[in-house]
Amino acid sequence: MTSTDIRSAARPDPDQSMVDIADYVIEYEVDSQEAFDTARYMLLDSLACAMLAMKFEGCVKHLGPLVAGGEIPGGARVPGTAFELDPAQAAFNIGTLVRWLDFNDTWLAAEWGHPSDNLGTILAVADWLSRKAERAGGKGMTVRDVLGWAIKAHEIQGVYALRNSFNRVGLDHVILVRLASTAVATAMFGGGKQEVINAVSHSWIDNGVLRTYRHAPNTGPRKSWAAGDACRRAVIHAINAVDKKVVGYPSALSARTWGFQDVAFGGRAFEFERPFGSYVMENILFKISFPAEFHAQTAVECAMQLHGQARERLDDIERIEIQTQEAGARIIDKTGPLANYADRDHCIQYMVAVPLIFGRLTAADYEDDVAADPRIDALRAKMTVVENPRFTRDYFDPDKRYIGNSVQVFFKDGSATQQVSIDYPIGHRKRRAEGIPVLMAKCESALRAHLAPGRAERLMALAADPAALDALPLSDFIQLYQQ
Repeated sequence: MTSTDIRSAARPDPDQSMVDIADYVIEYEVDSQEAFDTARYMLLDSLACAMLAMKFEGCVKHLGPLVAGGEIPGGARVPGTAFELDPAQAAFNIGTLVRWLDFNDTWLAAEWGHPSDNLGTILAVADWLSRKAERAGGKGMTVRDVLGWAIKAHEIQGVYALRNSFNRVGLDHVILVRLASTAVATAMFGGGKQEVINAVSHSWIDNGVLRTYRHAPNTGPRKSWAAGDACRRAVIHAINAVDKKVVGYPSALSARTWGFQDVAFGGRAFEFERPFGSYVMENILFKISFPAEFHAQTAVECAMQLHGQARERLDDIERIEIQTQEAGARIIDKTGPLANYADRDHCIQYMVAVPLIFGRLTAADYEDDVAADPRIDALRAKMTVVENPRFTRDYFDPDKRYIGNSVQVFFKDGSATQQVSIDYPIGHRKRRAEGIPVLMAKCESALRAHLAPGRAERLMALAADPAALDALPLSDFIQLYQQ
């Protein structure tokens, strides 16, 4: 409850939303088989994205200790590398790897984001604690334990995103990565409800980073390491709450004038569509075929279908009409020069032009050499992007959560292609049966391209044996990804 007298020094009860997070993280028992099955695929896919990111120098330069010589033998390991680090810096490394290519899972609602970003924190803390326990003769965590923590982190981030739009007040969605990771990491370190509340209050007091690095004219690669930064901060808050016993701030959200709600959220309290459970993991969206901002995923699928009709008639195209949801029209409709990789993978016109021309869209297609092809900008200049109200309604419908787009190409002679319209991409829950084999092919290809011989085979065998994977010690699982 918001304090009515800003002069009063009386310590209020903690804000209810912070209490609810603590109750959920400490007490809730996840019993959804679908959630655990989906989480298993999420873990494998996220680390596949991390292996793919190792091919990009822009990502690799961020990896390792914060300062030279800052490695810790026996520390938390960074998959795909030989680094052993303190858990906060390891969380930054892992979070950056998972997110770099914009190819990991997605959640779309009033706020959007990528809940598997939280694996940066979860894997770093789990490996740190497991190796510490094993050195002392005890047992560390299993992969199943990690899946349980991931389900909870997904749920916190995703449930907050259903009704609360941080982007509309200029804040980036990684504020929810920091929130969810802080809560879960505090519990992983052994904190109880009070420590979780204390840590979460510090997360809110941090406020949020501006999302200007995701939008023209300032789009840049910080968007690819922002989640890693949130993961690092979450570990710091958790350690402070559990080991250093820092005090919390019970009305960090609701305090008049000085609380988060008044300072950053227009004086509004948070709204919630549902209580915490396992809904988010069960309904998570996988990026399976294309490393593209998710509001454009179905637009890319549409363009792929039209490639055969357009590729030999590029000079004859008069205009291209893209219909999308309100969120897509607002955040990825871009005209004019695109400055870098990050600019291009958040431009719906670019993400449609490339498959129309080449019949593909890969991470490499955002690089400067591909972007220099004059046909891409020539097609972009012929595109219009408009909101389709039905796509917007279906986007917010809790029983659908569609991400619809349509694409139609019009030629100078008056002819046109059919309007190709797709409501939900292959990574949607409604296309799980179709999508999972493609997801695992993506995973296998990424593993074989980066890991030592035999390790990809071992990981794929574990993927095919859920019971064995769940029972595997987390430290053994991480070792399979080490260089």
